[in-house]
Amino acid sequence: MNARVVTILGGIAVALFQLTAAHAETPKTLITYKRLYVRGGVLHIEPLSKSRELELSDVHGPASLAVMDGPIEGSGATLDPLTIPAVIAGYTLPVLHDRLSLETVLSTPIHVRFRATGTLADMSIAPEALGLETGVPALGSSLGEADAAPPIVTAVYQIAKLGPVQPYAGTGLGVLVTYNAHATNPTLTEAAQPKFHIAPAPGWVLQAGLDVALWKRVFARVDVKYIAFMNAHATVDDIVVRTPNLPLFEEAKVGTATMDMWVNPLIVQLGLGVDL
Repeated sequence: MNARVVTILGGIAVALFQLTAAHAETPKTLITYKRLYVRGGVLHIEPLSKSRELELSDVHGPASLAVMDGPIEGSGATLDPLTIPAVIAGYTLPVLHDRLSLETVLSTPIHVRFRATGTLADMSIAPEALGLETGVPALGSSLGEADAAPPIVTAVYQIAKLGPVQPYAGTGLGVLVTYNAHATNPTLTEAAQPKFHIAPAPGWVLQAGLDVALWKRVFARVDVKYIAFMNAHATVDDIVVRTPNLPLFEEAKVGTATMDMWVNPLIVQLGLGVDL
């Protein structure tokens, strides 16, 4: 499913560029560079995240005395907001009186941080075993980190030209692809390093904004995107925690933890650039 979405994104870009070649006034070249434009500036990502409860599975051995398979009631997770440099790159298609464009976002590498919320942050995941306190502390807020590459492709339509102001609206597809994911919580990493994996998360992009002509082909831009239905499925395998208060067991293998998080980021971008 996720691989198909990435393939669709590439197919959309190729198909639209081929369409411009068929209608362009200069058929000898695929891209007429005067139709290219860039807007460079700063981008802020505010995840409007909501998660399901963390669910444990494959709990066995001594850990089963303190914790059971199933969801941890009241647990949750969220993502930290971040601000990074970014560039919007676009190409105006020779259709609809030059009002339709194809855009993407280029940025520096994105580093995302996952935070525990609710009982996952405030309570021990294995507080007692056979009536004895295990000594396993509450996790706190830190869960894990990952690098991310969120490719986005949108089709943008210029609604009107109100003097120097040019409002637009658009829609498209985006995918959250993560790599180098790893747990950072000291309780989860003290005994062993668990395996942290986040599946690619596709989403539907809604976009709006405006360009303001400043001088000749120089423009300022305010751009807002909301990515809906972006569900990130995270899995943490081979969780082992130390149990300092249990003399017979120095550590317990908790097993696997999974969580589904609706990321749904709100992206606000301010930029300055030129129409080439």
